[in-house]
Amino acid sequence: MEIRITDIDHIREVAREFIEHIGDHRVFAFYGKMGAGKTTFVKAICEELGVDDVITSPTFAIINEYTATPPTAAANSSFFSLHSSLQIYHFDFYRIKKLEEVYDMGYEDYFYSGSLCFIEWPELIEEILPDDAVRVSIAEQEDGSRTVTF
Repeated sequence: MEIRITDIDHIREVAREFIEHIGDHRVFAFYGKMGAGKTTFVKAICEELGVDDVITSPTFAIINEYTATPPTAAANSSFFSLHSSLQIYHFDFYRIKKLEEVYDMGYEDYFYSGSLCFIEWPELIEEILPDDAVRVSIAEQEDGSRTVTF
């Protein structure tokens, strides 16, 4: 599927559309060049899922954990009908130098927890991504819009 973020003012609408297509998937690998908007899009998704915390890039921490409680308007959507709250793990593997670092952090506990996992720079850990991880590509277009393909 392909959806388009025409500008930053419409990113939350696209995030809602993305959420409606999550289905049973839990691990999402976000690919894109530096500055393509991966973190901004993940932030919009988290906000639409009902995360009240400040959502920041986990570049230095490698992982940020959030609890989402669906807003009233979203609570009746197909995704939220099964969840009153959920854990979200947001990873940024940009600074990973060796795969052993990911083993040491216990990645399996996160990736196979049943919680939502949003992974930036997954190409650096490609060999340990779950087989059912959804590959999400974000590409900047000449007009400044973004194309999200998954």
